Amino acid sequence: MRSALEIVPGSVRTWGRLPACGPQPKKCSPEAHICRHKTRRWAGRPFLGPAGQLLSVCGALVLLAFASPGGTTVAAELPNVLLIIGDDQGWGDFGFMGHPVIQTPALDRLASESLVFTRGYVPSSLCRPSLATIVTGLYPHQHGITSNDPPLGLRREEFLRQRREQIACIERVATLPRLLAPRGYVSFQTGKWWEGSYRRGGFTDGMTHGDPRRGGRHGDEGLRIGREGLEPIYRFISGRGDRPFFIWYAPFLPHRPHNPPEQLLEYYRTRTDSIHVARYWAMCQWFDQTCGQLLDYLDRKGLADNTLVVFIVDNGWIQSPAKSGYAPRSKRSPNEGGIRTPIMLRWPGKIRPRRDDEHLAISIDLAPTILTACGLKPTAQMQGINLMDPEAVGRRTTIFGEIFEHNAVDIHRPASSLQFRWCIDGWWKLIQPDPTNAPEAEVALYDLKDDPHENHNLTARHKDRVTQMQAMLDRWWPAR
Repeated sequence: MRSALEIVPGSVRTWGRLPACGPQPKKCSPEAHICRHKTRRWAGRPFLGPAGQLLSVCGALVLLAFASPGGTTVAAELPNVLLIIGDDQGWGDFGFMGHPVIQTPALDRLASESLVFTRGYVPSSLCRPSLATIVTGLYPHQHGITSNDPPLGLRREEFLRQRREQIACIERVATLPRLLAPRGYVSFQTGKWWEGSYRRGGFTDGMTHGDPRRGGRHGDEGLRIGREGLEPIYRFISGRGDRPFFIWYAPFLPHRPHNPPEQLLEYYRTRTDSIHVARYWAMCQWFDQTCGQLLDYLDRKGLADNTLVVFIVDNGWIQSPAKSGYAPRSKRSPNEGGIRTPIMLRWPGKIRPRRDDEHLAISIDLAPTILTACGLKPTAQMQGINLMDPEAVGRRTTIFGEIFEHNAVDIHRPASSLQFRWCIDGWWKLIQPDPTNAPEAEVALYDLKDDPHENHNLTARHKDRVTQMQAMLDRWWPAR
């Protein structure tokens, strides 16, 4: 007898065969997927739209297929999933990571209840490819979303056409919402989202319309979440019935504009000589407050025990004291200040809280971990591991990443926009610049155990190690 997962459209088997992004037959425009039901969406029970209704029907069929003779269903055993994604925050800018000034009591509490990987990473330190990796479990060169925008210098019409092509990439790869749908999950997108309407990513509901004619680019209406409260999430949860949920909480925090509540700013203004640093620190605490509100809501509704909470930041940040932007060797760089982030997993009764300061974790692991928790297998394209499996974590010694131009050189050829590849093997880290797009950068080798801030380039002293890790990079992805 065939399982329900094999016969429901959009199952793991179906989506696992999708081709990589590249030149493809023409597809419908993003405008065809734009939500036109904004008013109805927040009125009581969330409006799911045609795609959401179809997924709801499929989900109901799956739950019936998994029903036990006693009349109960697997739905009661499936965890809800809350994915919290910070935006532009340094890996050490949390209380639980040892920051001496920034106050993050909510995330400190979450850390005390979680499996915390302090050596967490994202492959790319630019938000769009990083977020696409989180939702797909694929490296940017796999899913095809490597840069925030099309090439510079294009006429507006051509720029928008190529932008539509970029957005279409997300429809040709498996995403967490699509993979979870056959198990009956409803999903809700909030916050940062670059890939057009939330529907393009397979979410049954969401906040982002993605229409460039209405200011859509990287989140539009979704960017209100957190800064203007959490009510859309509360309404979605209360209107889901008994179906398990997946929530993408990616608020525009602590991302610029750094305009924190005045009370928070006043606290930090007296603790630094730089108003820019004070604003950034206050934004970090504001983000923490919203996370606390969301976690408290799960507690009040009795949902915390059956909710897997996952935390990560899309890319790092080192605040410049002289301006509102970031300092060198942080965002958009292959340095620790750009790619490192704490990764946390909380699932009461299933994951033992502990702090891991040794083993490596990376954002390509999140999708396999979430899918496994929800009773599904990762797709064949996913190269990450299940972070709940201590043996898999212990065997892993090497991770890889890639940094691309902000504006693509050629949206159809990921390697054309490549700036750096990087590799961490144990405590050794190699940064390999691309000769075309980063011709002035030098190959760099660091011992992160003794030099976590990458102040001492050891390439001249360890040439054999450099050669060995360059070969590892080429086996992973030769790029050119």
